[in-house]
Amino acid sequence: MQWEETMRLLKTTKWLAAACIALAGIVTASAQDKGLENPRSTTFRKTLEGKKVVFLPLSMGFDLTEGWAAVMRQQAKRLKYDFEIRDPAWSTDAGTRALQSLISEKPDLIVAHNPDIQSYARLLAQAQAAGIKVVQINLESNTQTDSYVGADWTEIGEQAAQAVVDKCSPGKGASTKVAIDTGVPTAASDVFQLDGIYRVLNQHPDIQVVSQQATEYNPEKARSIMETVLQQHPDLCGAIGIWDNQDTGTASAIQQAGKGDQVFLVTSGGGNKVGCENVEKGLFNLYISYNVPLQGEILNAEIARLLLSDSTAGENKTLYFNPLTQITKANVNQRNCWTLDDLK
Repeated sequence: MQWEETMRLLKTTKWLAAACIALAGIVTASAQDKGLENPRSTTFRKTLEGKKVVFLPLSMGFDLTEGWAAVMRQQAKRLKYDFEIRDPAWSTDAGTRALQSLISEKPDLIVAHNPDIQSYARLLAQAQAAGIKVVQINLESNTQTDSYVGADWTEIGEQAAQAVVDKCSPGKGASTKVAIDTGVPTAASDVFQLDGIYRVLNQHPDIQVVSQQATEYNPEKARSIMETVLQQHPDLCGAIGIWDNQDTGTASAIQQAGKGDQVFLVTSGGGNKVGCENVEKGLFNLYISYNVPLQGEILNAEIARLLLSDSTAGENKTLYFNPLTQITKANVNQRNCWTLDDLK
């Protein structure tokens, strides 16, 4: 009897094992036929869906802000969160009021494009204290927020100054005279870029800065300033501008004076097609690009990261200075340049 019981138990065990193997095969076949849900993908999308992101630019209507907005809008549509723009149209007062309103509205995240290093500093700190996460794009304030994505203006200044030194050191150019056009003296692009410029120029005392004036980002004012500088210093060798849009005026004055082959003009910008065309035409000798499409993609990654994070606003602060590309006639091409239609 014991032997028969043992045999029956073995047969039952074998049957159960066979049944389990068969069932596992059915489950596997089912999974292969219909796939498996990825819980990480589900969590990622459900967490982002319905969130609210607001972009506060200096102004819409120019290449930088339109480019970033196009890239951000695409991700918001794909991941089903709300994306809005509050356009102060170059007015710092209007931007301040918009930021105050947003603190009351409490979106999940604000993307801030600062007019200068001080105007929004206190309000950005208040936004974080209210639980709103903040990413600053390309222009920093004195307040460090959850994230900054953009150019390292000190690095731009160093590259621009070194290029001018290489062209205008004694015996290399028409003279050792250099002019610098800034934008708004309190903007991050000015204060940090000037620091970079003078870090290099201070090592080359032969280089003479004969003019340093603010253009307020206005190409007409930039043109007028350069006309006067060239009248006073017809042997000018180099010029450093702060932004390609304003520096079209500087380039125009240089060309009209017949100094295009003499004055080495360095500028910087987002790398749009118009800026590249100005390199091809010989209006800009060196164009330092901070690559708006790349910035937009990094910005999108930061938006998603912060919206997914359980950390409170202001708890962790980070930044990323994106790579720069020096564009000259020798390397200007479609890969280095973009149009707004490319980003939509």
